[in-house]
Amino acid sequence: MVGVKMAAPAAASIRDRQTVALKRMLNFNVPHVKNSTGEPVWKVLIYDRFGQDIISPLLSVKELRDMGITLHLLLHSDRDPIPDVPAVYFVMPTEENIDRMCQDLRNQLYESYYLNFISAISRSKLEDIANAALAASAVTQVAKVFDQYLNFITLEDDMFVLCNQNKELVSYRAINRPDITDTEMETVMDTIVDSLFCFFVTLGAVPIIRCSRGTAAEMVAVKLDKKLRENLRDARNSLFTGDTLGAGQFSFQRPLLVLVDRNIDLATPLHHTWTYQALVHDVLDFHLNRVNLEESSGVENSPAGARPKRKNKKSYDLTPVDKFWQKHKGSPFPEVAESVQQELESYRAQEDEVKRLKSIMGLEGEDEGAISMLSDNTAKLTSAVSSLPELLEKKRLIDLHTNVATAVLEHIKARKLDVYFEYEEKIMSKTTLDKSLLDIISDPDAGTPEDKMRLFLIYYISAQQAPSEADLEQYKKALTDAGCNLNPLQYIKQWKAFAKMASAPASYGNTTTKPMGLLSRVMNTGSQFVMEGVKNLVLKQQNLPVTRILDNLMEMKSNPETDDYRYFDPKMLRGNDSSVPRNKNPFQEAIVFVVGGGNYIEYQNLVDYIKGKQGKHILYGCSELFNATQFIKQLSQLGQK
Repeated sequence: MVGVKMAAPAAASIRDRQTVALKRMLNFNVPHVKNSTGEPVWKVLIYDRFGQDIISPLLSVKELRDMGITLHLLLHSDRDPIPDVPAVYFVMPTEENIDRMCQDLRNQLYESYYLNFISAISRSKLEDIANAALAASAVTQVAKVFDQYLNFITLEDDMFVLCNQNKELVSYRAINRPDITDTEMETVMDTIVDSLFCFFVTLGAVPIIRCSRGTAAEMVAVKLDKKLRENLRDARNSLFTGDTLGAGQFSFQRPLLVLVDRNIDLATPLHHTWTYQALVHDVLDFHLNRVNLEESSGVENSPAGARPKRKNKKSYDLTPVDKFWQKHKGSPFPEVAESVQQELESYRAQEDEVKRLKSIMGLEGEDEGAISMLSDNTAKLTSAVSSLPELLEKKRLIDLHTNVATAVLEHIKARKLDVYFEYEEKIMSKTTLDKSLLDIISDPDAGTPEDKMRLFLIYYISAQQAPSEADLEQYKKALTDAGCNLNPLQYIKQWKAFAKMASAPASYGNTTTKPMGLLSRVMNTGSQFVMEGVKNLVLKQQNLPVTRILDNLMEMKSNPETDDYRYFDPKMLRGNDSSVPRNKNPFQEAIVFVVGGGNYIEYQNLVDYIKGKQGKHILYGCSELFNATQFIKQLSQLGQK
């Protein structure tokens, strides 16, 4: 039984490191396996849903094929025997998974078995596998058993989430349920800690941990400190050997892990947003870097009269290979629309040039001028032809972003999301409001009932003074008339009463977004994106509560907000708990982890914050990634209790 961790090459990001670990696993846990002809060894990959979620944002089907993976199948699907091929398993060490693997051994499905567990497998379950292998006379076929410590999902170079399957087990609702038992809470915390432990093993660094007191984040910190400490104590089997440290991005200095609780800021996850990636997540079906769109294909005229055509379902992967996405995912939406338009124009110019050259090449006749033109253009055409694959890829990305951005724009226009975004920004930054809240709630053309509920909750959470009972009744009536479900408000009322006893809510700075005149260039005729009636709001950089907390702790600033944060150093022999940091130097690397769920708005805010800090790196992680719709649903369930 091997815990597999070797020094990764100087990989830059957590994404690179997890990809390197997965590729090594698919190569039977040795760096490179080729057969005598230099081809990769053919094999099948068997994963469970957890394994599938970890692999899918990192390796494409083509990359799997290049590594010799001919088939990838779910563990619990009906699988036919392929007796002359090795199988690589990548699964969680659960009871039902182990049973199914033992069944595969008995049925002699494959030539040999490489068993890789996403999280560490227990001694007793390992014995179950050994017994099954003995009973099936397949001991020699079980080639290797590995603990991979890869139980987290990397979505970006600097962003990870704990899970996509069964995320309700670690959701905001699960942690904040009033009727949760101590045993259930322990299970939730252990699940989170197991994933964070895997994350640090893959990173190859032992962090210094800071957390707020009296929150779920503190429970995670205590357990994680203990788990890291126990692993370091067993020097022979420690997963943090000296050789992995200092590899790549994480320098000699240890990283800082800041654990924050979702309850420190409930307004941001409800906030309407204005940047591309966060908007895609807010209004479209977007998870694990894939967006699913329904496109209706116009109107068809049948004998029975005109009727809308079928809706086509399309999905697109928004990955780091997509240059446009990498460049613009954090940009305000109007800028994205303008950039798609510019890309389209430059593509058309290149395409026209190729067409022009083709027509010149078709010149007839012995005209001397034509022949000299031909020889001039042959070189140009050769270069045009060699740039064709690049041109086709450019066309694919333009089509993709035209479709995605158009779908987003439809939502902005239909729901007046620019109005919501601007109004919420004013509420959160305590700026004077130009329009009464009741007007927006009562406007039948502005937004869905959920949009109105989000707006009102942000107002309620951000208000220093809770509205009077009479005012509240008036708001409730308007919300009910607008078709809103009031359960989320029930929960937020209780939460706010409780939070008031604990501490005042975080404030959001006091800068505002300035609307600028309508986009001039995007307005030109023939533009795909008619942004008329949509405000072009320019984002003002202001730090959200999570970013502010990180800034205080990373830069060692004294601030009442973070002065009493607990401090853990798992490398200290005795666990001394104190709020007194031993290290007085600012940190170069930090990981912010939100217990209870995170979102792309916070992630983007951290990315913008760190741009101005040279040589510093931040990673953002959360127990689950939800958009406002999913979060409202959890608040609503909590409010029913």
